[in-house]
Amino acid sequence: MRSMFLSSLALGAAATALVGPATAAETKPTLTVYTYESFVADWGPGPQIKKDFERDCGCTLDFVGLEDGVAILNRLKLEGDTTKADVVVGLDTNLVSEAKATGLFAPSGVDTAPVTVPGGFSDDVFVPYDYGWFAVVYDSEQLKNPPASLDALISGDGSQKIAIEDPRTSTPGLGMLLWMKALYGDDAAQKWKDLSKSILTVTPGWSEAYGLLTKGEVPMVLSYTTSPAYHLIEEKSDRYKAIAFPEGHYVQVEVAGRLAGSAHGDLAQRFLAFLISPEAQDILPTTNWMMPAAKTASPLPAAFDQLVKPEKTLFLDPETVAKNRRAWTDEWLEALGR
Repeated sequence: MRSMFLSSLALGAAATALVGPATAAETKPTLTVYTYESFVADWGPGPQIKKDFERDCGCTLDFVGLEDGVAILNRLKLEGDTTKADVVVGLDTNLVSEAKATGLFAPSGVDTAPVTVPGGFSDDVFVPYDYGWFAVVYDSEQLKNPPASLDALISGDGSQKIAIEDPRTSTPGLGMLLWMKALYGDDAAQKWKDLSKSILTVTPGWSEAYGLLTKGEVPMVLSYTTSPAYHLIEEKSDRYKAIAFPEGHYVQVEVAGRLAGSAHGDLAQRFLAFLISPEAQDILPTTNWMMPAAKTASPLPAAFDQLVKPEKTLFLDPETVAKNRRAWTDEWLEALGR
């Protein structure tokens, strides 16, 4: 693949010499990547990944930031074969069966042997690039005695409020929905009713919910075990902490895939391979604040040693999620009176 790509560059250089730089600029391919907003933020991994990939690809990498992974899938369903996306970054394993059912994705063509994620997820279409466990993160200056378990959160003091995300528009929200279902099964609806007294608000996405925590408007939020690493590294603060729940934590494995209708299939494949390269994996922990799915170029910062390490990982297979997501979401809506 690389030798073919370099040959193409050589031919392009020769053509430039004959027809001038304007033609070269016109034929420079643009790879369009749908992802979530925090990925493309100035502080996210997008800017550095764009810089590093464009250094060698002879292309322009164009990120389109959407609200969340669920929003990305909803956008693709609406656009269908007319989508301008070449690559999608930010779906997760809970959505892969539904994404495949659209018929819009092609096999990745990427060797994922370097990838190691909890549960051992492997797929010929979607490439895992990072992972994390969902967790309740709390403000230790506001909340001196946080709930010690998920059950304590559900049945405890309703004055200790939490912000959660909507499972219809947010991958963390969907993760919480599945976390409850994995633990409580048919009793999940009643558990949601019990928890509702402690839910301050349900936000469309993670950014809105986490912003309520950092603004002091809510003492707890649904986030990730890795979220405190940001505050430890960037703010030198241990104010925000994740709670280790003995019942276990639901894992999120984030994945990327290429669109079958892309006019730049080889370039899209190359980008997917780049995402799990040590160079790209080195960027993700301290910009996307998730665990790397493959080997990094450098050791993880020491702050990651201070994070909650779940003793039990919870996970529902993608086919079960795809089959039941709508019914479980309706159950959640009814339980919360929405």
